[in-house]
Amino acid sequence: MKMQDVAKLAGVSTATISRVLNQPEMVREETRRRVQQVLEQTQYVANAFARGLVVSSMKTIGILTNDITSAYVAGMFHTIERRFTELGYNVILANTGMELENKKKSLRMILERQVDAVILIGSMYKERKSNAHIFQAAAKVPVLIINNYIQAANVYSITCDDACGIRQAVQYLADLGHRHIYYFIDSRTPSALAKLKGFQQGMAANGLDPGNVLPIACSLEGAAAGLRELIAKNPRVTAVVCGEDIVGIGVMKGCIQMKLRVPEDISVIGYNNTILAEAATPSLTTVDNDLLHTGLEAVHKLYDVFQGKPVAKKTAITPTLVIRESTGPVPER
Repeated sequence: MKMQDVAKLAGVSTATISRVLNQPEMVREETRRRVQQVLEQTQYVANAFARGLVVSSMKTIGILTNDITSAYVAGMFHTIERRFTELGYNVILANTGMELENKKKSLRMILERQVDAVILIGSMYKERKSNAHIFQAAAKVPVLIINNYIQAANVYSITCDDACGIRQAVQYLADLGHRHIYYFIDSRTPSALAKLKGFQQGMAANGLDPGNVLPIACSLEGAAAGLRELIAKNPRVTAVVCGEDIVGIGVMKGCIQMKLRVPEDISVIGYNNTILAEAATPSLTTVDNDLLHTGLEAVHKLYDVFQGKPVAKKTAITPTLVIRESTGPVPER
């Protein structure tokens, strides 16, 4: 399909189509959405890329992440890099941090390397105000976002139902008899807010207080400090649910400092099912968001795009609770 055909279907000029692809911020929102819908329905950008791939492919994938030191991110990168290497591709990585200007700068740098696709690892890559830089990248190569969704032509996503994962954790604790359950929130990314929502839903469903939430720093020290603050505020607490494994381990470290036993005095649940959860003593009960499946799905989705095959814009992963030693029945006090 030619650009003229897309323009006719959308009821706009070819110049407007070009602006939506290259300067989306210059197009009225209503027009941009209508054009993007037609682009998605016709697979115009993806098909154009597939046609040109035979002669222009650099066999290189660009990956952006905000923190390569994260066990989750490191595991995800390892899975994606290994599978793309098996398929004959090179992978380059940019560590962007959280600042928007650094994200934009890294994305430009990656695109200058003439990559065949871009993968954004983490929900923080969806901005609250404008995602024009992602739209512009998608006009050149396929963009895949892990753990968030942006509706745009040539943008694909794999999401995890984080709210579901935390609801499972709360329900498990409630079934064990816990009533004084708290949630440690360590950031305000879309993923973190979805986990918070899951906690509130799970608590409300069991007649418990959905306001049992404490903001903490996402670190071992931040979690331990959070536990001390929580115990001083409510010594009746019997369980803590965390949005990251590192936070859960920090809570257990805080328990040791305060001479509290896990799980006899405090039950602890983490999130991500990283190697840290299994290596901890006691081993950490955690929500498994299926890192391996997600990473492989990302590779296969993009590879199908390269081949010009029909590809779902959005794939959802359902997490599961992995029960280990850090949780037990409500203690008698």
